[in-house]
Amino acid sequence: MTTTNTAAAAAIEAAARELRLPGIREHHTRLADQAKRSKATYLGFLADTLTLEVDDRAERRRSRRITEAKFPRPKRLADFDLDAAPSINPATIATLAAGNYLDTGDPVVMLGDSGTGKTHLLIGLGMAACEQGRRVRYTTCAQLTNELNEAADERRLARLIAKYSRIELLIIDELGYVQLDTRGAELFFQVLTDRDEKSSIAVGSNLPFSEWGQIIADPRLVAAVIDRLTFNAHIIETGTDSYRLKTSRTNPR
Repeated sequence: MTTTNTAAAAAIEAAARELRLPGIREHHTRLADQAKRSKATYLGFLADTLTLEVDDRAERRRSRRITEAKFPRPKRLADFDLDAAPSINPATIATLAAGNYLDTGDPVVMLGDSGTGKTHLLIGLGMAACEQGRRVRYTTCAQLTNELNEAADERRLARLIAKYSRIELLIIDELGYVQLDTRGAELFFQVLTDRDEKSSIAVGSNLPFSEWGQIIADPRLVAAVIDRLTFNAHIIETGTDSYRLKTSRTNPR
């Protein structure tokens, strides 16, 4: 590399750092060599350079969204074996994967026994939403109510609910494994009300709606929670046969 090229590379790196263009800073030399070999025009080289930065920025944004979502483990819809879950309509999953339900704030409810794929599907929908640039947060019902209770005790409940209101898809898993006390149920309902018909919520439960009175003691509150979660909802019944058991038998280690 000549002195002139060395100075130019240093100037590009300094400018890219100042303008926060890490893709250009990292790849400008490779792109310049590639442009030279292909005899690209100046405009062609500039277009390729800016396109790389845009793509690199989009990928970083997707990675950041996935990290912020706090998924317990990565799961993708493409890895879910729909043949092992005959009660689930593949067309419904494909429709949800497209993410249009997020534009209208529609809820998603997964109902089924333990091991039938609810968590995989919820995380998969969340990952798909992240890759579309959406803000997503995964939590369990117990984690959420504990967080709400702590915020209420510390007089920052309004801030926490406002924080959740900015999330485009709130995933609440494992509704039904832990009974909610009156305060926890009321705080849970407050989150649902704040998001009603504005931002989507996806819930996974091992209990049918008729048994939700086992986790929320107040009959009126149970009815109100179900009303919020079922209006314009996409309800998927994952069945009673363990998806995990079927897939482990199909794919033995």
